[in-house]
Amino acid sequence: MTYKFTIVVPVYNEEENLERVETELSKYLKIASVPTMILFVNDGSKDNSLPLIETICNRNAAFNFISFRENKGLSAAIKAGFDFVETELLGYIDSDLQTAPEDFNLLLEHMDSYELVTGVRANRKDSFVKNMSSKIANGIRRTFTHDDMDDTGCPLKVIQTKYAKRIPMFRGLHRFLPAMILLQNGKVKQIPVQHFPRIAGTAKYGVWNRLLGPFMDCFAYLWMKKKYINYEIEKSSINP
Repeated sequence: MTYKFTIVVPVYNEEENLERVETELSKYLKIASVPTMILFVNDGSKDNSLPLIETICNRNAAFNFISFRENKGLSAAIKAGFDFVETELLGYIDSDLQTAPEDFNLLLEHMDSYELVTGVRANRKDSFVKNMSSKIANGIRRTFTHDDMDDTGCPLKVIQTKYAKRIPMFRGLHRFLPAMILLQNGKVKQIPVQHFPRIAGTAKYGVWNRLLGPFMDCFAYLWMKKKYINYEIEKSSINP
């Protein structure tokens, strides 16, 4: 089979969720609007996640994995996914499954016209503190980036791979993916998607990660925006 879409699944200490991840993603592969494969990125998990991932990949032809030697964080896991994906389109979803794989089809509908389509979590099922810190962080980020995105932390996105591979990633940049596509003169769109409470495992982010950290990252983004190199090839003697 020739795949068109790869779903990157970052994993860090999610042994309690992985069986359900396998079940839900396997269901999605049967209804995906384009031929789809899965790429787990094990971010140096210290629990039993890696052996479980290996078992899952051994029994599912469309599932693959890469594994870090040590924990490097979500942005690094996403970057590794971008680096290893070879399909025309890529997306990612968190392994806590607070978003639904079937909603990828809603995003894929728009990929002929946009370089990135992101979900917006409708009726979020998170705590008041988590919701408010995310809302404030999104407001601060919009002020700096003018990306007009309401929920860049939503762990459900689809990106044209050639654009994703040109993003110069740094820690925390996963919250700035729409802004980084805009720097490449790409077009972005947001679509409401389902959201569910976490039913297993533990959240990896606190108030610092959701609020103060992103605020500091905004200054890194402004520096990058000022220095960013963007060009288009008009002619070339080199065959693609």
